[in-house]
Amino acid sequence: MLFLVGIPIFFLELSVGQFSSSSALTVWRLSPAFMGVGIAMCFVSALVAIYYNMIIGWSIYYMFSSFTSELPWTNCDKSWTLCLDNLPDVYCNETLNEIRYDNGTCYSNNTLRGIWNDTIAKNNSIKRTSASEEYFNKIATGNYYSDGIGDLGPIRWQMALCLLGAWVIVFFCLIKSIKSSGKVVYFTALFPYAVLIILLIRGVLLDGHLDGVKFYLTGAPGVDYMEILGDAKVWRDAASQIFFSLSASWGGLIVLSSYNRFHNNCLRDAFIISVANCLTSFFAGFVIFSFLGFMAKELGTDVDKVVDGGVGLAFIVYPRAVALMPASPLWSFLFFFMLITLGLDSEFGLMETILTSILDLFPKLRPKKTWVLLSLCTVMFLLGLTMTTNGGVHMLGLLDSYSSGFTVLIIALFEIIVIMFVYGFRRFLSDIGIMVGSGTCCMTGNWPFPWPYWCVMWLGITPCMCCFILIFQFVEFKHMEYSKGNPLEPWAQSLGLLVAIFVIIPIAIFPIGMFFYYLLFDQDDERTIWERMFTPHKDYGPALVKHRQLVDYVPGFIVDPWSNPEGMTDMERKGPPSYDNAVQSDTKY
Repeated sequence: MLFLVGIPIFFLELSVGQFSSSSALTVWRLSPAFMGVGIAMCFVSALVAIYYNMIIGWSIYYMFSSFTSELPWTNCDKSWTLCLDNLPDVYCNETLNEIRYDNGTCYSNNTLRGIWNDTIAKNNSIKRTSASEEYFNKIATGNYYSDGIGDLGPIRWQMALCLLGAWVIVFFCLIKSIKSSGKVVYFTALFPYAVLIILLIRGVLLDGHLDGVKFYLTGAPGVDYMEILGDAKVWRDAASQIFFSLSASWGGLIVLSSYNRFHNNCLRDAFIISVANCLTSFFAGFVIFSFLGFMAKELGTDVDKVVDGGVGLAFIVYPRAVALMPASPLWSFLFFFMLITLGLDSEFGLMETILTSILDLFPKLRPKKTWVLLSLCTVMFLLGLTMTTNGGVHMLGLLDSYSSGFTVLIIALFEIIVIMFVYGFRRFLSDIGIMVGSGTCCMTGNWPFPWPYWCVMWLGITPCMCCFILIFQFVEFKHMEYSKGNPLEPWAQSLGLLVAIFVIIPIAIFPIGMFFYYLLFDQDDERTIWERMFTPHKDYGPALVKHRQLVDYVPGFIVDPWSNPEGMTDMERKGPPSYDNAVQSDTKY
């Protein structure tokens, strides 16, 4: 999936962003009818930014909860009836007035003493839980007290303050845009590796870690792998993981690469970043599954039944992991500080996508960038308050499932089709050639540019894989389920579908609206409506004139469209796209 879909789309977005110095919206001047694809990217980024900052808020909550002599999720509270410490294996002696119930539990004087038969208890959906799981569900998020999205409950003020703190951090880190966030990332990108290595060393010293690692590498015993490969959900989840981890088709890659030097080797960057990203995810899997193996042995259950999957997994397994460390409060603080820095990395990209797109579309707002950013953070904070309620975990899961699942695949499909078949594969390769040169491969050296590989990927395999996964998913479409396998309420399913439609509908609406606007209100005697809709704007291309002079392979290409605005549309007269980006990047030329 990485080499067939991930890297081709990753490199495509890096290239088009670096070439045009444009945002996720204005880059679609390459084929104006498809600016709806850019709008869809911004919608995805906005929805993900809303719930992703809630995860950062959870991390802030846990980080402050670590300021104690003993972590609050180390041992079970007496009120957590299913917690491991409160549900031991017991003999249940009936001669001592102890009663064996048919569900496998043992009571004495109407008080639960423990489990007398594990098998019967499991068959009756009674399982022991860890202290970290009880803490997450009952203390931190209140998820235990909510039956679903229809039962959100009140706002938890502690979590609301943590969410507010997360947005304050994002605002001040981005107040100077990419310059300040870029400096922050030097630390946030490297610090997590140190913490993960330390956790892995601790994990492999625990009893049962091999069971977890074996499950991670081979799966559960007796699994039919051919049946799994025939499940559309597996392919969808694999594609979603690649798109999510690489931030592909969200617009962020286009925006951030627009700050690159024009001759930066984005081909090398695409390979190194993509492969390193997946290797990091693979390495992190050993860390978490070593602790899952230990917890499975501790709870007397299988690895796949230790905790329910979902967004809360990291807040159940890792807290248990750090609780086993010497000086656990210190390690807990460092771990959740790491999660905050990791989350901020992603949040910076999401917010830069939205902010830069707005400023490029409305250049008059550039002097008021701080106020635009403040408005965005305020609105998103208010929209995220639903996730600070008892049912906030369910709301977060709904946004995660419907906003960035198959919708991103649709965006990617349109993105690659438009650039390859409407803008033109040969022209796009020429654009790359004047940036990185024809003698550059994925590393430094005089290797030939691997155009056959990109030809096969971009013109065939990558769009076909996206289509295949989409069709497979729609044929076997399943709505999101709650953590215990219960289906969403019908109205909640409809809400999720509306979220997905909200994301992708601009792709269909924008070209229709543009056609009728040109037909009724803005006719041009020199160009037909179709030419204006599907051919690049006169100002599309590099933002600096000296780089536009290199584009000698396009007949009639205008080198300096801004000095001669006659015959240009209103959108074209607004000036070079992301000119500030180009000036900043060109200082290192």
